[in-house]
Amino acid sequence: MIEYITKSELRNFADKLNINEQVNLRKSASSRALSGATFLSHSSKDDDLVVGAIRVLEGHGAKVYVDEIDPEMPPYTTEETAGLLKSRIRQTKRFVLLASKNSKDSRWVPWELGVADGYKGLTKIALFPASDSAHEQAWASWEYLGLYRRIVWGDLQGHQKRVWMVLDEKRNTATELSEWLAGE
Repeated sequence: MIEYITKSELRNFADKLNINEQVNLRKSASSRALSGATFLSHSSKDDDLVVGAIRVLEGHGAKVYVDEIDPEMPPYTTEETAGLLKSRIRQTKRFVLLASKNSKDSRWVPWELGVADGYKGLTKIALFPASDSAHEQAWASWEYLGLYRRIVWGDLQGHQKRVWMVLDEKRNTATELSEWLAGE
């Protein structure tokens, strides 16, 4: 059985770090070399979930990039912002969308996903659903989200314990998260 991570679980992952550690984690995620990194797209309304998502991904070998405090981003969103985001998405190895109900209301999240789809194709993109409960799917209200793999927690054949994995629901196959993040 698989489960989606809940918002409260992501917040708990973040709460295990003190404020300075959280700030440093965010800073490192916005200033790292992009080659080999994982772009983490998210709604600004889900800012309280970002540190927890970074911890999960980095705990499985990712070098996560988030744009919110990238020193090269303009202070106000402009076409320069869009150009720089396109470049960052293209430069990274993987694209992960922290998907929640808030994602749909974002002007940038759907656009970033479309850009990533064009550059990376389906195999290098995964949704990281953040729900109110482990089985709720309100985050999946866009029809096209069904195209993408999902980061979930559960039983994976060949593993003794439950693991984080990237699930392809259409093919009913999964890859361990660390393996997916490391892949070409």
